[in-house]
Amino acid sequence: MAYNEILISGFGGQGVMAIGLTLAEAGMSEGMNVSWLPSYGPEMRGGTANCGVVIADSEIISPIVLEPSELIAMNLPSLDKFEPHVKKGGTIFVNESIIQRKVQRGDVRAIYVPSMEIASGIGNMRVANMAMLGAFIKATQLLKYDTIIAMLTQLFTGSKAHLVGLNEEALERGAACVD
Repeated sequence: MAYNEILISGFGGQGVMAIGLTLAEAGMSEGMNVSWLPSYGPEMRGGTANCGVVIADSEIISPIVLEPSELIAMNLPSLDKFEPHVKKGGTIFVNESIIQRKVQRGDVRAIYVPSMEIASGIGNMRVANMAMLGAFIKATQLLKYDTIIAMLTQLFTGSKAHLVGLNEEALERGAACVD
């Protein structure tokens, strides 16, 4: 039985909400029960943002994620704040492009993704979140990679169709960070 509580956190503008919404929509398209609950800091721009996503094959008890099975930390304040709350045996994905410290707990799996370097190498900094998503998909096997690609194809059409390839490359490079 799958019941994953995922917390994605970072600064506004890092694509945190996009990761969460993509996970929720992919889960729905695969027939899972999902919830997506965004939360924003009080700042107008550049403040904190996080969202909780629950993906389950059973009834969802609550959309509020207090003890995530997975944490995606896109910045240091997010790692500092949420690392202690990850379930024992859970996984923490760290944006090592801007987080200089290692995960301090020994009872969780830590995956380090240089998401901004990946995005820079592709030539578009806006795909850093997709690199992190690629690592998440490969590490958790919670959703199918093909589902994410199909969603990108539906999202980027017409004059934005060229963005599918950029996002797919970011997903692949992020997935390559998982051993």
